[in-house]
Amino acid sequence: MAADQKTLLDDLVRRMDGALESLRRDFAGLRSGRASPALIEPVRVEAYGGEVPLTQVGSIAVPEARMLTVQVWDRSLVGAVERAIRDSGLGLNPAADGQTVRVPIPQLTEERRNDLARTAGKYSENAKIAVRGVRRDGMDQTKTFEKKSEISQDDVKVWSEAIQKLTDQYVKRIDDMLAEKEREIKQV
Repeated sequence: MAADQKTLLDDLVRRMDGALESLRRDFAGLRSGRASPALIEPVRVEAYGGEVPLTQVGSIAVPEARMLTVQVWDRSLVGAVERAIRDSGLGLNPAADGQTVRVPIPQLTEERRNDLARTAGKYSENAKIAVRGVRRDGMDQTKTFEKKSEISQDDVKVWSEAIQKLTDQYVKRIDDMLAEKEREIKQV
């Protein structure tokens, strides 16, 4: 069976899109001064003999611009939810009120904004590393096809250029997403 460039590129695009989606989720968890459920969704809670996502023990709501609430379904987990949010490293100080955990969102200090911008930079670098890993896999597959005599040396050059061009496009998209997130963090 002859190797197919389109199939290879489609697979690489799918995997690079995965890296971008992961970056979007990471960025959603970085707060920019307004309350968003995405801020605390990644928090994991000690419950039922293990760690589970916060969304599996309660529902998150945004009753006002600077407040999140978590309606905990199991009363015995209220303390664990409160502790998990406090220990998450997000700089939040939740307070239990019955089966509801209230999470006020404080104003961002300049120092905290800089920390968030650095964290966003780390997230984007991780996404670039993932994209480069996908590129490396694509290049390796191309060389394997050549060794099996499924494609010519000329095809290897063409395919490699296409893979590099695709990689450059995704790295630029990641840089653009980072610039937008940094703008969002710095304002307000």
